[in-house]
Amino acid sequence: MAEKEAPFLRYMFARDHGIAVTAMLDGAAEVALREGADPMMLAEVRRVAGRPLNVSSMDKKAFDAMLSDMHAVEGIDAGIDSDMPAESLDSALEGMPAAADLLASEDEAPVIRLINSLIAEAVKTKASDIHLEPFENRLSVRLRIDGVLNEVASLAARLTPYLVSRIKVMARLDIAEKRIPQDGRLSLKLGDRTFDVRVSTLPSRHGERVVLRLLDASSAQLTLEDLGMQESVHAGIRDLLAEPNGIILVTGPTGSGKTTTLYASLALLNDQSRNIMTVEDPVEYALDGVSQTQVNTKVGMTFASGLRAILRQDPDVVMVGEIRDMETVEMAIQASLTGHLVLSTVHTNSAVAAITRLRDMGVEPFLLASTVKGILAQRLVRKLCGDCKKPAHNEALVREQLGAQASEAATLFEPVGCPSCGGKGYSGRVGIYELVRIDDQLQRMIQDGASEADMADHAFRNADTLSASGRALVMKGVTTVEEVMRVSRVKEAPGAGV
Repeated sequence: MAEKEAPFLRYMFARDHGIAVTAMLDGAAEVALREGADPMMLAEVRRVAGRPLNVSSMDKKAFDAMLSDMHAVEGIDAGIDSDMPAESLDSALEGMPAAADLLASEDEAPVIRLINSLIAEAVKTKASDIHLEPFENRLSVRLRIDGVLNEVASLAARLTPYLVSRIKVMARLDIAEKRIPQDGRLSLKLGDRTFDVRVSTLPSRHGERVVLRLLDASSAQLTLEDLGMQESVHAGIRDLLAEPNGIILVTGPTGSGKTTTLYASLALLNDQSRNIMTVEDPVEYALDGVSQTQVNTKVGMTFASGLRAILRQDPDVVMVGEIRDMETVEMAIQASLTGHLVLSTVHTNSAVAAITRLRDMGVEPFLLASTVKGILAQRLVRKLCGDCKKPAHNEALVREQLGAQASEAATLFEPVGCPSCGGKGYSGRVGIYELVRIDDQLQRMIQDGASEADMADHAFRNADTLSASGRALVMKGVTTVEEVMRVSRVKEAPGAGV
């Protein structure tokens, strides 16, 4: 029996009645029925389908997740016409009138449809950011998918003010102010998934540049087990989180998953027996049972002042979004010395470099040695698409790049590209990690002002570096040497590979 396109049941009907048609076969229609739904509505579905129904029952969570995937371009509600299904991006672009016609019209519908479709496309492709970049003769639209920007549309430059104004309305920004940067937020709902969108505008030579960052609330529910850490790192992090006091740092560039790691750590500690408080810039996800405070520099609410106030609230665990200056690090050290567990991030390229950074900021070495318990460095590498990856044709070169770590029994793969991954050869991302535990020897080295290289030699004598963690994923066929090199160009000993 050949499978045909399922009939269109409106999202609202399917959600309200708990019925979804998943496939149309020659002899029957496959139907999913949510547990607890009224089976009497199946008669209406039978009438529309015009054939018998094969009904299977699904629990609520599975049904809602399936419905979100089936209607991935519908139901977006951001103050726009939520009953209007979002078109595919290609259809919306084809439906855009010429710039002159749009300027002559007072109808905002084409602009609304385009923005609706852009957001839907970003959700469907799991993009983290939408970039609208005006140039002299065009407006470039790019999506950041798996950490890499991809241009998805090039629009007429004269559309820029209309798109920007509509986005400003959605984010409750001042549409008349075009000379200064503005920041706002808006919320979207897609089936059972909720997205928080951060909107940032920036004046540029040819108009305002806009970036929308999509934050999926489900990301805040990840646990340490979901992050793909190697067993030694996972066990080490759990040991560090069991410490009654001290500082635990997570390092890496923007977009390397530091906040997700910290939230997963807080989820492990959040057993209602501790007072957990955070000061963040901004608060990305709401954590149930955790008191979260947002930085507001306009009124003097900085990381340091927020942390100082938090310490009067009888906390057990404190998370500081980022250590940026000496005042913040001094408060973090004071908090750890007075019996608190402090979690924070630092922007450095490696775990050991965080020690050097804090030392260069003016922190006394003896304070560093006695308060910092561990440092985790991380990156995100793209995973090879499981549907199209193939054994590497230049396997000898890849093994040479991997060095002595290459196992002859392992099959090395390379990206190809197929419809499932959008022709990129990669789909999704996974973390690579290096963890430095501050043991007695490393404490003495910090106090004695040892060099970064000497500290790294000791720290990784029996632990994996970022590159070694990446090499292990290459050997497992998860990613490629090129991906590991793209995100972790860290100097290592000669012959170490990658």
